[in-house]
Amino acid sequence: MYLIVGLGNPEKQYETTFHNMGFLAVGEAAEKLGVKFKKKECEASVAEANIGGEKVILARPVTYMNASGRAVKQLLAKYKLPPENMLVIYDDFDLPKGKLRIRASGSAGTHNGMRSIIGEIGTQEFPRIRIGIRDPEVNIPIINYVLANIRKEDYPLFAQACGAAADAAIEFARGMEIGQVMTEFNGK
Repeated sequence: MYLIVGLGNPEKQYETTFHNMGFLAVGEAAEKLGVKFKKKECEASVAEANIGGEKVILARPVTYMNASGRAVKQLLAKYKLPPENMLVIYDDFDLPKGKLRIRASGSAGTHNGMRSIIGEIGTQEFPRIRIGIRDPEVNIPIINYVLANIRKEDYPLFAQACGAAADAAIEFARGMEIGQVMTEFNGK
């Protein structure tokens, strides 16, 4: 069993902001798997899929970004999953826009959602997919930038990045070793 978590903020006003890359990518994964987010449990909106006989839970915490760890901790406990069976997808200001970086573990960096997850579950030993959002042409404070709407001319770039993140997450849930997922998808 696997848990794929996309980070974001639940209100409509945040739908097309940079901080919702995780929500967008996990939504793309749900679409590719033919499932919908129909249930609310553990402070998250969830969809259930089956990949090769393996149950996969797709989740979007509804706690807002800075408290994402509450939902993740509850989901791991409910499904009795170890953190290494979870993959988290989120935006990363430290990466160029549209670039993917997949890692088997690591610190939260500057990301408050990841800081919340690591604090709640007590480990940083779980896979993650970071979607780069930094635009060197924009010079505003990070907090304002991540909550800004994606520019229309950048939609295709971020749609491609979210699609690649969804594909990587699905391969992970199919049982592909995280090192192989990294080799195949990093830098896309």
